[in-house]
Amino acid sequence: MNTVFILGLGAGDVDQLPLGVYRKLKDASPLFLRTQEHPAVQMLVEEGISFTSFDYVYEQFATFEQVYEAIVETLLEHVRAGDVFYAVPGHPLVAEKTVQLLLEAEKQGRCRVKIEGGQSFLDALFTALRIDPVEGFQLVDATSFRREDWQPTNHLIFCQVYDAFIASDVKLSLMEQLPDDYPVYIVTAAGSAEEKIVEIPLYELDRVTTLNNLTSVYVPPVKDEAMLYHRFDTLRRVIATLRGPNGCPWDRKQTHESLKKYLLEETYELFEAIDEQDDDNIIEELGDVLLQVMLHAQIGEDDGIFSIDDVIKAITEKMIHRHPHVFGDVSVQDADEVVQNWQRLKEKEKKERAVSLLDDVPKSLPNLLKAYEFQAKAAKVGFDWDDVRPMWDKVKEEMNEFQREHSSQKRLEEFGDILFALVNVARYYNINPEEALHRTNTKFYRRFSYMEEQVKNRGLRMEELSLEQLDYFWEEAKKKGR
Repeated sequence: MNTVFILGLGAGDVDQLPLGVYRKLKDASPLFLRTQEHPAVQMLVEEGISFTSFDYVYEQFATFEQVYEAIVETLLEHVRAGDVFYAVPGHPLVAEKTVQLLLEAEKQGRCRVKIEGGQSFLDALFTALRIDPVEGFQLVDATSFRREDWQPTNHLIFCQVYDAFIASDVKLSLMEQLPDDYPVYIVTAAGSAEEKIVEIPLYELDRVTTLNNLTSVYVPPVKDEAMLYHRFDTLRRVIATLRGPNGCPWDRKQTHESLKKYLLEETYELFEAIDEQDDDNIIEELGDVLLQVMLHAQIGEDDGIFSIDDVIKAITEKMIHRHPHVFGDVSVQDADEVVQNWQRLKEKEKKERAVSLLDDVPKSLPNLLKAYEFQAKAAKVGFDWDDVRPMWDKVKEEMNEFQREHSSQKRLEEFGDILFALVNVARYYNINPEEALHRTNTKFYRRFSYMEEQVKNRGLRMEELSLEQLDYFWEEAKKKGR
């Protein structure tokens, strides 16, 4: 099997090229270059060394992935006839996708690969920027940057910043988390006589004209803690501090049980923000709900039982498993079929069958919502009416039974039956009874507050007015849409 010898051209000009690599370049045949846009290539030309550059391939394809695959396929075609030599900028194993593809081809038995070394451009960059990577460092391919992978407290270097389009993608991603004028550095031809470092504000990143295959972008680590408040790991650290030895006495004494009421309260406040379509308030209330989740997770971690990582892992696994039409090969036609698949998967996930189908309904649900879920569970096995008319008949029947009762205990029971029957009607119309009552409570609050305001403006007290007088203001509130 023939061999692809991969040579690193180093980071700078020919003076930094290792002697061994230089000698191999002089004797290499056939020699291919990924690009001739490199300071050391001029030496090859002056020495009369023959080579073939793949620069033309970049013009033939829309994506870099296609370019790299085409280069590798060309090399593999030539290596069938004999050994070939392939030179790349920097070190072959640092930010060089074509080399990784050749190593994959070697695993498939299509060639042998021998890497001859070369100086990494990182050495020149660290020297030029005077940074120590031990403080925390990330090297990122700008063509495949995902902002969720970025650690803002690390030194960050983008390679493969070939043009303004790539620079624009990087800029927009960074501006979601950094100020527009955050200082970044454009480093060109580091380690060569043409080395140049320019500091610019982030918003100008894609306006720089000297972007090419020798360009890197350096983003200094974030030192201002306030700029990290949007990060999940910052929130986690804050909650751990609040629960820590020197934290807040109130937070430290909380338990899963003591926090239950706050989780319920925050959830209802989120409902209200959603009903009012108040985006700013939704943000705040979602934060309050997330706070409760984080506190429960921190209590679990403090007790050595579970952490927020376990919570995230569990829900991620569940979402992937229950969405095979997204993450697998299952096909669905509509949302109803998605729900049906979801229910089937839930049943498969249960290791032990519950005593009753209704045991799946959480015991801690508000009773109005629990009635809704009980009925929904029963309906799935056929215990349900197909039409709403018998449901209304049942409501009337329960109302009549309530009116006939004189015992307070029996009335309590019959009134519950009325509510249960009404919940069944709500379910037929796909109405969440808990949400419906919440909206009615909110509406009552608005109208009653309007009444109080009108009475107060007239210098009166509610207790002094008759029901008819109060009802006048109530009707006025209704007309005003209160």
